[in-house]
Parts: sequence; C-alpha cells; structure tokens
Amino acid sequence: MSSGNDCQPQTLTKPALGEREAAELVDRVFGLKVLWIRSLPSYDDQNFHVRVSAEGADEYVLKITNSEDSQEPDLIEAQTQAMMFLSAEGFPSATPYLTKDGNIMSLESGGTRPGSKKYMVRLLTYLPGTPVAKITTNAQILYEIGRLAASMDKVLSEKFQHPSVKSLHRGQFIWNLANVPLLDQYIYALGQNKYRAVVEQVIEQFKGKVIPKLSSFRACINHGDLNDHNILVDSSSASLENPQYRVSGILDFSDMSYGYYVFEVAIVIMYMMIESPDPLSVGGHVLAGFESVLPLSAEERGALFLLVSGRFAQSLVIAAHTALLYPENKEYLTITAKTGWKRLETMFEVGQKAVEKMWFETAQAYTYHAPA
Repeated sequence: MSSGNDCQPQTLTKPALGEREAAELVDRVFGLKVLWIRSLPSYDDQNFHVRVSAEGADEYVLKITNSEDSQEPDLIEAQTQAMMFLSAEGFPSATPYLTKDGNIMSLESGGTRPGSKKYMVRLLTYLPGTPVAKITTNAQILYEIGRLAASMDKVLSEKFQHPSVKSLHRGQFIWNLANVPLLDQYIYALGQNKYRAVVEQVIEQFKGKVIPKLSSFRACINHGDLNDHNILVDSSSASLENPQYRVSGILDFSDMSYGYYVFEVAIVIMYMMIESPDPLSVGGHVLAGFESVLPLSAEERGALFLLVSGRFAQSLVIAAHTALLYPENKEYLTITAKTGWKRLETMFEVGQKAVEKMWFETAQAYTYHAPA
C-alpha cells in the first residue's frame, strides 16, 4: 500500500495500461508470449496475473510500479533483493523473472505520447494460495502468521546485506508506523465522519506516549504491510471442522522500511482483526506466535495497544485521502474501512487495560500449551 517515499501521495500517478498493452510489455521486455492475462486489484501500482508459454513456472505477476516510487530504483532494488533473499532462506516469497537484458526490473514508458510517465516494471513468480481475507482465521493460523512475521524481520535484520538496503531508511514515509503524527495533514479527508474524534485521539496519544519511547524499541527491517490480502495460505488438513493452515505466500514488499520489531506485530494484529468475528481476541494468538521467536520487552508491550490503533488510523485516513484522488478505485481503497472503523472504536470502548489483559493472558497461555 505504498504511497511514495515521502508524505505526498497526491504526486504519484497510478499506471493505467490495458491488458493488450501489458501483454505486449511482457513480450518486449521479458521475451515471453502471454497466453492469458487479467488485471489484479492494487492500491497505487498496477498488477496483472499472466500465464505464458514457457517451460517450468508458467504463471507470473506483472508489477508496474507507480510513477512516484518508480523514481526510486534503489528502493525497488532493495525490495526485490529482499524477496530473493527470503526465498533462498525458505520463506514463500516471489522471485523476479529477469528481463531480456538480464536485469530484475526495467523502466518503461506508460504510453506513446511525449512526456508519458515512466514506470518500473517487474515480472514476479505467481504464488498459489488463498488470501487470509477469504478464510475464517483460527488460533493456529494466527499463531503461525505471528511467528512468520518475527522470523522474517529477524532474518532480514540479521543476515540481509545489499548496497541498496540503505534506501530502506525512508524518513517521512507515510506508512511507517513512526509517522502516525503525519496523519494530521490528511485528516481533512474524513470530513464529518462520526469516528473522526477517535482518530484524533489516537494521533494525540501516539505523539505523547509512543514517539518518546521509540528509542527504547529494538530496530529492524519491517515488511510493513502483512495484511489479510498480502498473506496467502493453503490448507494442510482435510478437516472441515478444524482446518489447519500454512502460509504459502508473502506478497507486496513495497512498504518495506527500517522500523522496529514491535511495529510488525502491531501491523499484523491490526489486519488480522479486520475480518475476525472476535477481533479483540486476535492479538493474543498473533503475539504468542511472534514472541515464540522474539519476546517483546516491557516497553514494547506497553506501546502495543497504541501501535495497533495507530495502524488503524493510518489505514483509514490514508485510504480516505487516496479515494478522493482516485474515486474509480474507491471500493478497493476502502476495503479496511468496512469493518476497520468499528474495530478501532471497539478497542477504545473496551479500553487499553482490558484489551492488553486479554492479549497478554492469551499469549501467556501458549507457554504452557504451545502448538505442535
């Protein structure tokens, strides 16, 4: 859900290629003949699912990056190299199909008119699976997702080395959780929304209680967008009453940045709450999985409630702002808002103390009954 490398989402141009143009792009840049192509939903990039007449893996995602991020080749390089690194480490992430020139990406014009925007183009392996948004989550998969998030951040932070990695220090990047205070300049997009006061409360509490503590959190590289549409799963059991899932794909690394371990678990908790029929219980299972790899400090745990709330605020405010710019994409942009407002309001109605008690007691129970 990237919106560029600064806090100016309005400066980007989302690509708008037709299917025929996209197919021609695959042929010209990658030397592959497209047999079948269809558009995939996206926030501010453009993605196509393509099937080609090639040996071996024959399905790919053509990813055409928005005009703003396309001006940051080092950043896209870092994201793609991270995906390749994670795949080599055994994580289910996509890898790029090289261009005819042997590169992982290519800067291409988005049209034939003079002054047409240029977009960075990649062809990534297609990962099978069902988005978490399409299943009924249970404790088992929530724990697995939490454990995966911690494992991924840990291996990236400890072992991933590449000259482009410095580009992940993204400063004013609007989706980094440290930048919740930047939402002040976009809150106008909520208009007279009845929940606006809750978001304003989140931002003010974040400024006062989270920002001063950042220096006490452990720093790392964050994926930054492990939402219910970016995690794919498949079923590893035939039981309909008690299905067991495993993660089969991790998508969309465009929000990667330097942050903190506690940011990642907060982001996962927030997005797993979206579709859950029992949203407040979600956090404990995700936290237990995360802490099986990386136990949080007292300071990190103490900020978790406001970090989860902060991600709700980011998602809801930025979506409302972006929907004003791209009304034709409003349905996709406001997916989170359908239940997100109610989830955030419920958190504040129940209160930080009670929600934390629920999360921490659930996580503690796993130390006695850890999943197999």
